[in-house]
Amino acid sequence: MKTSVMVFHPNLDKSLANKALMRAAQASGDDVTVRDMYALYPDFHVDVAAEQQLTEANDRIVLQFPLYWYSSPALLKQWEDDVLTMGWAYAGTHQLEGKHLMVAVTTGGSEETYQFEGRQGVTMDQFLLPFKSMAHRVGMVYEDPFIVHSATPKTLDEQHLREVMTAYNERLKH
Repeated sequence: MKTSVMVFHPNLDKSLANKALMRAAQASGDDVTVRDMYALYPDFHVDVAAEQQLTEANDRIVLQFPLYWYSSPALLKQWEDDVLTMGWAYAGTHQLEGKHLMVAVTTGGSEETYQFEGRQGVTMDQFLLPFKSMAHRVGMVYEDPFIVHSATPKTLDEQHLREVMTAYNERLKH
């Protein structure tokens, strides 16, 4: 499956988990392309035509990002607003229909905190519902998200990081 991994991390150089996931994605084979979206669009001026063309050329889109204040980083929202236009993504030609969408997200908190009984009071599925809804609206197949909890230097040891990278690499190959 031809896959485009779009990494939306505003401080990728300082990231442990997202940088490692990006390396794992880059090693996933010729059918996987990886782009650092903040490096491409530091001024938030998204090249809509280029992004639509790249999106059309792939079977699966992966949106990789850290969970920031219960949401995605600002450039990802900007990308959605600019690229997923009426007449192209929906209410017209439906260029994304049948394509797959996967969200790969890292969190600073443990899995237990993202439960009804946990500190956040809601689940990760609820945090990611806007992506599932977007996929539904534009006719995409929403894949189960790839979630890395406790993705901080204090909590993510080398062994676990290698396991996460291997799992992500394998997931992208299928």
